Amino acid sequence: MKRLIADYRNLPARHCGSGAMRNLLYHYCGLDLDEAVAFGLGAGVECMYIACDRFEPSVMVFGRTATLEVDCAASLGVDYREIPEPDDAHAWEAVKDEVAEGNPVMLTGDIFYLDYRDYKVRFPAHRFVLVGFDDESKTAYIADHINADPEACSYGAIATSRNPPTGLSTMNLWGKFHGTKAKRSLEAACGIALKKAADQMTGRDTTQARLLSALAGEAPMDLAFGLVGLARFADEVAAWREREDAPFLASYTSKVIEKFGNGGGNFRKMYAEFLAWAQGVRPDLVSERVRVLAGRSAGGWTALSIILADASKNPDDKAVWSRAADQAAGILAIETELFETLADTTTG
Repeated sequence: MKRLIADYRNLPARHCGSGAMRNLLYHYCGLDLDEAVAFGLGAGVECMYIACDRFEPSVMVFGRTATLEVDCAASLGVDYREIPEPDDAHAWEAVKDEVAEGNPVMLTGDIFYLDYRDYKVRFPAHRFVLVGFDDESKTAYIADHINADPEACSYGAIATSRNPPTGLSTMNLWGKFHGTKAKRSLEAACGIALKKAADQMTGRDTTQARLLSALAGEAPMDLAFGLVGLARFADEVAAWREREDAPFLASYTSKVIEKFGNGGGNFRKMYAEFLAWAQGVRPDLVSERVRVLAGRSAGGWTALSIILADASKNPDDKAVWSRAADQAAGILAIETELFETLADTTTG
């Protein structure tokens, strides 16, 4: 069997998840959103600190939530759901059946295994959209955020990516639209998303902690989220100098912050753009001070990425690690004011 959804509009994007969600919302609901708005409506901003010896690297800092896509749809009142599937064969048949019916499907997986990407490091929870397949050649066709045209990927690579044998797996997670109507206005969706992001970063909403803890199962995994996760990072980054894998940790984290498809500044540049849009839509919730703080946060993360790149090349230089810690502490101060202010204005 062979199928390709030819009318799927795949605008290239800065980030996989927000780009995919923007394109899927256009396809299914006719909503034409800027990528930064899709990211912000998904309350995607986060600081996730993950330490686990069975992962590579064993310490990771991620700047977005695991539920951005679902939360974006929920803010808008669109019925979109994601489900994991532990059985690999059944997981593949389920998404193939959807595409055969003409429905593009959101997939997640470790980008390291996707043969069209040529990634050199592990990077779980990458988002991409299945738009076609060819059983004879065992080729899947993927709408990824890097190109407008579909990418060809082998069935084997897709299967391994969706449920890797080692490291963090999203267990064949895939998303389906069960409705195509947005039941909320952009103004209402914006208010919901602003509150959720503020609650997540300040610890009032613990959804991310519960979700990641469930994924970890019985495996030992040290987790911290939001401002607490950022504080943990600021407290511990200087001590990375004493680790054997210090150069790799610094290099990986530097790239996660700035280069691995997040729009720059650990997703904060996109969030700052969203807040600039939100200021026009909900001036009652987003002040000029909040907008300025968001821009400073984005710039702070970009500067930290540069410092960590320096640390990866000079891992024995105590001063560069101290600068990284000081920079992270400065970002923490900015984001504490930013998200506590948002929490105050969106509560009521």
